[in-house]
Formats: sequence, structure tokens, C-alpha cells
Amino acid sequence: MINWIMASSSDPNPLGDYLKDRRARLDPAVFGLPASRRRTPGLRREEVAQRAHISTTWYTWLEQGRGGAPSADTLNRIARALMLTDVEREHLFLLALGRLPERRYRESEGVTPRLQRVLDAMSYCPAIIKTAGWDVVAWNRAAAAVLTDYGKLPPDQRNILRLIFCDPRVRAHQFDWESVARGVVGAFRVDTLRAGASEKVAPLVEELCRTSPEFAALWQEHDLLHHHGEGTKRIRHPELGTVTIEFSTFAVDGRPDLGMLVYNPATPEDAEKLRTIMEETPDMPAR
Repeated sequence: MINWIMASSSDPNPLGDYLKDRRARLDPAVFGLPASRRRTPGLRREEVAQRAHISTTWYTWLEQGRGGAPSADTLNRIARALMLTDVEREHLFLLALGRLPERRYRESEGVTPRLQRVLDAMSYCPAIIKTAGWDVVAWNRAAAAVLTDYGKLPPDQRNILRLIFCDPRVRAHQFDWESVARGVVGAFRVDTLRAGASEKVAPLVEELCRTSPEFAALWQEHDLLHHHGEGTKRIRHPELGTVTIEFSTFAVDGRPDLGMLVYNPATPEDAEKLRTIMEETPDMPAR
């Protein structure tokens, strides 16, 4: 992603050119400013500086390629002043500092109908959408039949950590619960750090530390699971018996707060088991 948004090395002032271009795209009328008597389209430098709460001189220097590297706080102020999107803000940081900005956690707003249709298209593969705090916000029929019927749970109980550590039924379904629990805690810690959601999930962590000594012990170890994007697990299903499934995690483009987790049957025998239960439960709801 970084390669296509980096400016050409032959451009002597890519940051200044980018700022000028974004400034020219803004409509003064949107901000209650007169549109007449302007030699060029968009906002003036002093108007952007005023919106960003920085000096006009400093902003002018940035557009002229002078004054050194700006701080992250200054860039965030300018991004807000120019009404940049998340992708445009990342581009601004890459041009000015050569790195992406720190993640800003955004509360999940659920999933779009299109994303739900992606889940529903996987008829025999359980799939869910989870937040950075590991709340399940969408699932398909196969996930409800094979993993957990999330629709029967209150929304605040559709959290994977709560289910793993506090639900005896879910715990009993895991073949190697200790290994699963350790992996979940390590992956959860990585996801929350990457998404900038540590403060947001602090109440959940405190709750689990109080209610589950096992979670508290694992959390105190500060282990990180660096490669948790895929793997294999076995579950005990009350109707299907032992089922082995492979899982893969995918990012949702444009939604750093969400991740898609897809489970595939590991063998033809497991695939037949999943196909059987889906045909026997045609009315199992999705979300």
C-alpha cells in the first residue's frame, strides 16, 4: 500500500504540492467564507492555518518545503483543517515523516449489507466479523451452527474472550483449552495495540481479571502472539463430534476496527460434517 502513495523521488517538494492540492479542493462557502475575490480556488494559506491553530508563517513554510519536519500533532491539526480522509491522512504522514500515523481507534458501527453478503456466501464455512476488542458483530449461518449461536446472546455477551473464559459450554468445546486460551489472549493483546484500542478495552480486561483467575494469570504474562492470522483447531461439537477446522484472519479494507475470521473444514470428512449440519438446520439465522 505504501508504494503507490509515495511521491516520486524527482518531486522536490511532494509535501508542499500535496498540501496545496488538498487546500485547493476545499470550498470556502462550506466554512462560511466568501468565495469572491480569490485568485485561486480553495482556501487561502492563512485560512488553513487558522483552522489548524498554527501560525500562517509555519504553514507557509511547510508548503514551501522549509522549516524542518512537523510534529505528529501539527500534522493531525492540518489533516483536520483540510478535512482529510483516513487514507489521505496516512499519505500526509508518509510524505512529512516517512511513517504512518498512530492508529486512532474508531468505535465499530457494525457491518454493511455488502459485507454481510460476503459472509452469507460461505454456505459451509463458519465466518464472523469481530472488532479490535473481539466483539462479534456479524456472522453467517455456519458460524451459528458450528461455533456459537450469537443471535441468542445479548450483544454485550458476544465477546470471544468472555465466551472462552466465562462460558463453560464454549470451554468444553475446545480440545486443548489451555492452548486456545493462551493464543486468544496473545492475539487479543496484539490486535488492541495495533488498533489503538487499549484504553477502550481496559474495562473488559479488568472485568475478566476479576472473574477469571486464568485470564488474569495469562494477561500478567504479557505474551504477544505475533503470527495469529491462521492455524488449525479441533472442536467438540454436540452433534458432529470432533471437527477439525482451519482458520484464517482477514483485514476489512477501510475498517481497521474490524477483522474477518473464516473457518474451513480441514479434511473431506470434516467438510461432509459441516455440510450435513447445514442441511439439517436450514432455518439457522445469520446476522
